[in-house]
Amino acid sequence: MQTRIKLMLSTTALSLLVLGTQGCADTGKKSSAFKMPESVAVAKDGKVYVSEIGEFGKDGDGQISVLSSDGTPGVFAKGMDDPKGIYFHGDTLFVADNKRVLKVGPDGKSEVFAAAEAFPATPQFLNDVVVDDAGNVYVSDSGDLKGKGGAIYRISPDGKVSTVVDSKNALVLGPNGLLMGQQGELLEVDFVSGILYSINLNSGKLTKLAEGLGAADGLARGQDGTFYVSDWEGGKVFRVSQDGQVKLLKDGYAAAADITLSADGKEILVPDMKAGQLVKLPLQ
Repeated sequence: MQTRIKLMLSTTALSLLVLGTQGCADTGKKSSAFKMPESVAVAKDGKVYVSEIGEFGKDGDGQISVLSSDGTPGVFAKGMDDPKGIYFHGDTLFVADNKRVLKVGPDGKSEVFAAAEAFPATPQFLNDVVVDDAGNVYVSDSGDLKGKGGAIYRISPDGKVSTVVDSKNALVLGPNGLLMGQQGELLEVDFVSGILYSINLNSGKLTKLAEGLGAADGLARGQDGTFYVSDWEGGKVFRVSQDGQVKLLKDGYAAAADITLSADGKEILVPDMKAGQLVKLPLQ
C-alpha cells in the first residue's frame, strides 16, 4: 500500500537482535529458522511463542513454536493449517487458523474453538485475534485483502459467534491487527486502507485515530500508551502518538507481520515473514 501521508523518520539509533539463530546479534545474515512466521505472543511466564504458516494454503503444515532462553525455536503445537494471529488469555493460546479459531492448552494440544460453520458468513482470511477480560474472543477477517468481505467477529466463551462489524460498513475493507481499548472499545488497523480505528462495541461505529500506515498488519501498545503498527507490504514499523501523529520507527523488513511488545515492554518483537526471522526492535 502507498503511504498516504508524509512520515518523518525517527532519528533514534536502533539495533536489531535476530532470534532463531541462537539469539546472535544481526550481522546481515538471514536465518531460515522459521517458515513464514506471522504472529508472536508472550506468555505470562515470559516465554515467546511464534505462529508459523508454513506453505500458504497447505493444510496441516502450520505450527506454533516456542523459543528457548537462547532464542532457539522448538515445536509447541503442530498440525495447523495457516495459523496467523495468536493471543494468550491465561494459560490458553487462541489461534486464528485460516477459517477457524483454535485454542491450545499448556500441553500444546489444540482443539477447535470456533469452526468455519459457526460464523455468520463463511470466513475468508481470519487474521488477528485478541481476548477481553471476560473471555470473549475477537477475530478479524481480512476478506479478499482487496477491500471486499472483511469483518470482525466476537466469539463468546462458550463458542457462539456474532458480528461486530462487516463490509456493510464502507470503512471495513480489510480488518487486521486488533487490540482491546478502553471499556467497550476495540482497536483495529485495516490492511487495505492503512487506517487505525477505534470501534465502539455497542454501536459498531468506527472512529479514525491515524492514517498512512501502509498495509497495516500488527498493532501493539507501549507502556506509555503509544501505538506501534507494522506495515507488511512496506516492511516498516510505525510509531503512532496518542494524538494520531505517525512517524517511521524502522524500515528494511522483508514483510513485517503481527507484532507485540516484549515482556518488559522495552522492545517490539517483529516477525519478518518473508525473511523467516523474529527480530527484536528496541524502543530506546
